[in-house]
Amino acid sequence: MNRDRTYALAIHTSSPDLGLAISNFSEDQRSQVWNLGRDLSGVLPIYLAEFLQPQTWNDLAFLAVAIGPGGFTGTRIGVVAARTLAQQLDIPLFGISSLAAIAYHSNIRGAIAVQMPAQRGELHTAIYQRSEPFTTLQSDTVLTPEAWQARLDQHQPTQVIQADPAQGQSVTSVLELAYLNWQKGQRPHWSETLPFYGQHPVEV
Repeated sequence: MNRDRTYALAIHTSSPDLGLAISNFSEDQRSQVWNLGRDLSGVLPIYLAEFLQPQTWNDLAFLAVAIGPGGFTGTRIGVVAARTLAQQLDIPLFGISSLAAIAYHSNIRGAIAVQMPAQRGELHTAIYQRSEPFTTLQSDTVLTPEAWQARLDQHQPTQVIQADPAQGQSVTSVLELAYLNWQKGQRPHWSETLPFYGQHPVEV
């Protein structure tokens, strides 16, 4: 990291919770979760500014944000805020799947399947290998319950996780997954990060 920019900040708004996490990946790391529900849009900048202290925006080397799947409005608010900040600060922005964050946060070793209710009785699904390195076996996909069961029979994961409606606590995993990619030399431009609501990312 830049000697003057040693921190990173993560934002998670894909559920009724607002989750924020900041770390220098050494001795200083903190996170906080608020249940704001529909109040998120008007107060996110205030919570961000207060949470950041005593650090400043110029201390940040990169940002990370949960891109969904999750609540449409909350996800969009978080992604737009993160894109705007990354553009203004001229720093990389990592978009992290909400399902990947849940899998990583579980600390379960082996293959982990994550599912979350989608529209029309379908499911948001993904399968990850929680080991070194953390890898994606099936990227975020919307499937019928029958198709999902067939996929599970194929992969035979160690455990199937039903995503909790309140996901704010996994913001620490959003930050950690972004840091893993940072260590690999990835420096994604803010414009590459888009919200994910189902089959395809959506322009913002």
